[in-house]
Amino acid sequence: MRSYRQLLRVPEFTPLFLTTTAGGAGLTVQGLALAVLVHDTTGSPLLTAVSMFGSSFAQVLGATTLLSAADRLRPRAATVGVLLLFALGAATLAAPGLPIPLALAVVLTLGLVNSVAGAVRWGLLLRIVPDDGYLLARSTINVAMGATQIAGFALGGVLVVLVSPRGALLVACALFLGAALLARLGLTDRPPNAPGRPSVAETWRGNRRLWSSRDRRVCYAALWVPNGLVVGCEALIVPFAPEAAALLFVASALGMVLGDVLVGRLLPARLRGRLITPLRLLLAAPFTLFALGPPIPLAVPLVGVACVGFGAGLLLQERLIALTPGELRGQALGLHSSGMLTMQAVGATLGGAVAQLVGVEAAMGLLAALSLAVTLALTPALLRPVVATPAAQAGRNTTHTGPGAKRSG
Repeated sequence: MRSYRQLLRVPEFTPLFLTTTAGGAGLTVQGLALAVLVHDTTGSPLLTAVSMFGSSFAQVLGATTLLSAADRLRPRAATVGVLLLFALGAATLAAPGLPIPLALAVVLTLGLVNSVAGAVRWGLLLRIVPDDGYLLARSTINVAMGATQIAGFALGGVLVVLVSPRGALLVACALFLGAALLARLGLTDRPPNAPGRPSVAETWRGNRRLWSSRDRRVCYAALWVPNGLVVGCEALIVPFAPEAAALLFVASALGMVLGDVLVGRLLPARLRGRLITPLRLLLAAPFTLFALGPPIPLAVPLVGVACVGFGAGLLLQERLIALTPGELRGQALGLHSSGMLTMQAVGATLGGAVAQLVGVEAAMGLLAALSLAVTLALTPALLRPVVATPAAQAGRNTTHTGPGAKRSG
């Protein structure tokens, strides 16, 4: 599958696409509105940051306790249920007089739920699109989510001014309810991807299976570590150039969009495996030049070019899917997402700590050099051809609507 027209003709892709973007807009508006509300109430930068980004911390807990649900719940029911929980959470956060500790507890709970939501979403995407359509479908959703975040922050900012932070939270609630309705009416009621009930024990068992393969371990390391270290570089953009930080972040976003389009739409299948390492090297190499303190007119294109390399993540996801049995693919993608968020937090923290010792420019150069070293160390294992296990090969036949599935009414 090589064109957007073909992708949009796939039954159910459009409903999943619209559900994902509406839910993403709701999360963006909610995060901004709650941050403003917490800041107005407490004046604390720490509590404000936790209110906006604290849900990411719960991803780690979700990855170790809940991910088995991704393949053991009916995906439409799980998607609708998660969005209704998000709507309830937004309505709760909008309640007048809600204590800040309780609001933060709601945020962390929603983050825990979201760790499963992503796994369910990407596992369902694998069952909706043909085998050769995942890269194009995932890159399309990535681009749309990037645009949705920008629009969501703009909408949230306007709503906070016009109708107050609590009013903006109610708008987020409406966006979640709309997304739930889209999912209920537009998605097929498929059976679970794997038998059994979700449990902590099952999550651990699945994670052990995923981690038992050397090829999958290498794939996860390549997805998490070089990416996280470069995010550490990006975390230092504000102290590097506070007056031009917005311009540098825009360049970063445009580079990521270009990388997604390049990999998902333009890159021939025969070149995909060969370009994982070059794109990972591209991701880090321009940031090594920040050790020299480049002027802003040079720093902006350096960041934009580097962030094209984030497109390697799509190629590594494709490799991970090929290496994973069909009944574990939702959990595998959920583990990737949770690990990626964790490593990004680690990279940002490491960047700040190193910058305290050696300065911002030197820290950016060191993190980028470390990312290059990790990429080169992992390259020999990533050059090995993918040999799908019989279970993984069989799993490819489950990517479409199978027996027992029924259309929604």
